[in-house]
Amino acid sequence: MQQVVIAMRRRESEAVITALQHAGVVHLKPIEGGPLRSDASHEQTSEDLKEAERLLARVESTIAELGAVRPAEMAGVTVPPRGDWAARIESVAGPVAELARERTEVQGDVDAAAAYAEPAATLARMVGSLDRSRRVAVIPFLLHAETNLGELQASLNEALGDRYELAVESSGTGRVGAVATLAGERDLARTALGRVRLAEMRLPGRFEGMPLEQAAAELGQIRAAGRDHLQGLNTKRSALAESHGPELFALRDGLKDLVAVHDVRTLSARGRYSLVMQGYVPVDRVPALQAALQPFGDGVVHELHNVDAHHDQAIPVELQNSGYVRPYQMVMGLMSPPKYGTFDPTWVMAYLMPFLFGLIIGDVGYGILFLLAGLWLKGKADRGQSWTVPLMGTKLLPGTLKDIWHIIKWMSVWTILWGFLTGEFFGTWGEHLGLFYLDEQRLNNLWGWTGAEYHAHEGAHHHGLIPTLFPRLETGYFSNIMLMIALAFGMVQVPWGWFIRIKEGLKHGDQTHVWEGAALFGGVIGLILMAFVTKAASDFGLMFNFANPLVWLMWLGFLTFVVGYLRVIKHFPMLPVELISQGGAVLSYARIFAVGLVSAIMAKLVADLGWNMYESMGPIGAVIGLILAVILTVLILALTLIGHILQPIRLQMVEFLNPTGYNAETSPVYNPLRRLSSTSAEPVK
Repeated sequence: MQQVVIAMRRRESEAVITALQHAGVVHLKPIEGGPLRSDASHEQTSEDLKEAERLLARVESTIAELGAVRPAEMAGVTVPPRGDWAARIESVAGPVAELARERTEVQGDVDAAAAYAEPAATLARMVGSLDRSRRVAVIPFLLHAETNLGELQASLNEALGDRYELAVESSGTGRVGAVATLAGERDLARTALGRVRLAEMRLPGRFEGMPLEQAAAELGQIRAAGRDHLQGLNTKRSALAESHGPELFALRDGLKDLVAVHDVRTLSARGRYSLVMQGYVPVDRVPALQAALQPFGDGVVHELHNVDAHHDQAIPVELQNSGYVRPYQMVMGLMSPPKYGTFDPTWVMAYLMPFLFGLIIGDVGYGILFLLAGLWLKGKADRGQSWTVPLMGTKLLPGTLKDIWHIIKWMSVWTILWGFLTGEFFGTWGEHLGLFYLDEQRLNNLWGWTGAEYHAHEGAHHHGLIPTLFPRLETGYFSNIMLMIALAFGMVQVPWGWFIRIKEGLKHGDQTHVWEGAALFGGVIGLILMAFVTKAASDFGLMFNFANPLVWLMWLGFLTFVVGYLRVIKHFPMLPVELISQGGAVLSYARIFAVGLVSAIMAKLVADLGWNMYESMGPIGAVIGLILAVILTVLILALTLIGHILQPIRLQMVEFLNPTGYNAETSPVYNPLRRLSSTSAEPVK
């Protein structure tokens, strides 16, 4: 990344900024202070900005009223000349606003009819034309299910004596009632209703104050034809969205580009005749910047400087990853980007997240389900469609769906591959169906070096098509192996994180972080070796068996911790406590074993239940067992899948990345000034 300063004549600033938008390579940084300052001689520009912002707001509100969706391809959309933008926008916005107003009114009438048509019709039959009388007040109301008519009559008697009439009937939506009394005693009747938690029924909107007969008639008509009317308006709205939507989006892009030109000026230092801006440009895009400025000749001057990664806090970060790794930047987006010039762990996430997810699930059947779900999302992305996540309401655009498909694809592949190793197909269905089997000799040859020994047990399947090589469900002898494999990731990643801290400290000349990293790197290595030397803390006397080379390495690690701690004791006095915490971080990787085993056991129980029902009840039991297995499998996935996805992510973001200092410092994301519209705009006069 290089820092760039660009100076230009003020009268040419519009054209220069537009050229920089086309180039799309400069990340701007505000200029604060300095010898150049803004003046009050740009009132015309301010008026232009106000007009552009007004039109932009008008376009965006029109797009929202239409519910238009941005086309996947905008290259073929034609846009009128810039001088015609205002007239064109108003010619579309006016009818759309009128249609939106009509839709709102009709929708309100339809909603009112759905809620009040039945009660109003019943009340109209009850009171007839009595509510038109000037001397008599009619107060309609809706009764609650728990309303006691005796209490209601007692309350009315107390307030009105015998100067009222009460009628109650049932309608299609519940019970309704009306009280008729003298017009001057309307408020007394309302008070009596309030004492029994009832209130006068008031019709909404334009129906308020109408006689009940008239309101019931209109509500009935709306209930009969209102939805058809609303459907017609929606069809008209969709037609307008299809007809004008692409042009409106193109106009919005053009207006955003125009507003951006003025925004750039506010980030720049302005003199009476000049304008200066500063920013950053990646080294490989300097030629594009120079090509954009070349047509202006001596009217534009620019200088490039190497950035100071040690002192400049505003250097933007552009993650440059391979096509395989790039989609995982979305996952890393859950955290702030790394500081410029430091370690980018996206590639670690890209390779370990799907691998560990596959290890946790380890089931061929589940892997196929995930793959089918991913293919469904890919189909939406290929068609340019978005998808709204159920319950969450989050809308995922086609580009995001493509990245999700890439991640799901590799998660599914690793789940299927691990499923073949664990011999699991929706739990133990693979064994019951003869797809997988356990080979005693093969397993002992493969894992006997660990000290584990497999003995055939009753109920084990010894014949099938594919031998199981990673039998995690054989907890009697394989649990320790599986646990050590899970912990091995922690034994590598936690010290690796502190090694990265040492490396970054050396790069930036930060001796405090160098010695902190060295202390904890050595200390964690010492703790790991101590666990092996003492045989999982069963004999601490072995720590002094110097005939074992691991003992020498262990004490060297502890010595490194002591030396590093003494160098940074003023900055990190609690480092010994942090060392214990880092030992816990290594053990935290045991969740790979625990969560995976629990998932496998649950799937096994479901499969065995279904198979046992088949064996005990025959074909009927097979059908019932299959239905139960499907229901329970869906329920288990719904309850555990998010956790299985988050576990690998958490291990990378917390146990691995915290030692690197990834969360301690950050930089802004590289966001260059770029053009949204496909056509060039005329300069502001």
